[in-house]
Amino acid sequence: MNNQKIVIVEDDMAISDIIKYNVEKEGYIAYTAYDGKEGLDLINEVNPDLILLDLMMPKMDGLEVCRKVRKTKNTPIIMLTAKAEEVDKVVGLEMGADDYVTKPFGVRELMARIKANLRRVETSEPSKKKDDHIIEEGDLRIDTAKFEVRKKGEVIELTHLEFGLLKFLSSQKGQVFSRETLLSKVWGYEYYGDIRTIDVTVRRLREKIEDDPSRAEYVLTKRGVGYYFRG
Repeated sequence: MNNQKIVIVEDDMAISDIIKYNVEKEGYIAYTAYDGKEGLDLINEVNPDLILLDLMMPKMDGLEVCRKVRKTKNTPIIMLTAKAEEVDKVVGLEMGADDYVTKPFGVRELMARIKANLRRVETSEPSKKKDDHIIEEGDLRIDTAKFEVRKKGEVIELTHLEFGLLKFLSSQKGQVFSRETLLSKVWGYEYYGDIRTIDVTVRRLREKIEDDPSRAEYVLTKRGVGYYFRG
């Protein structure tokens, strides 16, 4: 039994019960809410390690909950979406969601996503080592031991996923990685078929670290291949 807490915000009680059962079966502590407002209150109350967030809900939809959570927390968020909500998936990622799973989903896939996201948080936690690993490029300073990024001396707030992506690319300057490779190495699971998750996360990261996101200087694109960090 571990102490990691997962909040499940899903208005379909049958789906919520299935998720809760499987989450608890794996040893996590599960909390449930059945609408967006209740979910947001619960998230603020228990401060979970991960959030499973349905997209379409009463009182407050998942997009709005995600937007509000991202104002104060970098907690991993996995959106639960229906196949017909293709546009909203991308919007959810733009709002700060780390990942999404399409309904109907298999329990094995969902648990793999949960474990991968929690594992990424663990690997990005500040290190207690004295020999902090610093990566510097231009005005950017990345401290991989302290989970800290500064630009021109100012701290830049990144989510665990954004930091993980930047850390991975910057630690291997100049090397181009395909989207499929990034899903495996940074997201922590095998390629499931939608590479837009990568593109949206790169766009979010550029908006935070680049002077002009449309003319990136740090996280660059190799057309037709993938992404790399300058160097």
